[in-house]
Amino acid sequence: VTEDRKTQGLHLQASITDNVALPLVGALARFGLRSLAGEQGLARHAVKALGIRCGTIEQPAGTLSGGNQQKVVIGKWLATRPRVLLLDEPTRGIDVGAKREIYDLIFKLARDGLAIAVISSELPELLHLSDRILVMADGRQTGILSRAQASEEAIMRLAAPRRTMTRPAA
Repeated sequence: VTEDRKTQGLHLQASITDNVALPLVGALARFGLRSLAGEQGLARHAVKALGIRCGTIEQPAGTLSGGNQQKVVIGKWLATRPRVLLLDEPTRGIDVGAKREIYDLIFKLARDGLAIAVISSELPELLHLSDRILVMADGRQTGILSRAQASEEAIMRLAAPRRTMTRPAA
């Protein structure tokens, strides 16, 4: 799930149905024709399972709130039945109530056995969601922290670029 849902995760003018079914259009097609019933079934399932608040599944995704747009993006990828779900900045640009719903969804998916990797620049979010935190600096892994070891201070210590001091030439 991309960090920029509006430009990379959704077709804002397209319906919820079209957005959710997009990765599976080929798999749902019969004899080269789109299966509208199959696509609508996926969309109805996503709306119900993820609590997407909308008037109709044919509503343009761009008319939804940020939190509901994010749920559509997540629903689109969940429809592919992944074994691992990669969430890049999953709560960027959504309100506090929608964040809580996304967090609850992440916890539910993890309890149901889905492996989830979260990329976030919000340390409190990482501390809240993660069993383990892999920290990188300058494009390299600098450490892995368990939930018990993780703190903002420990993460920042590992994330700070390490500079080696060189002596000036004499």
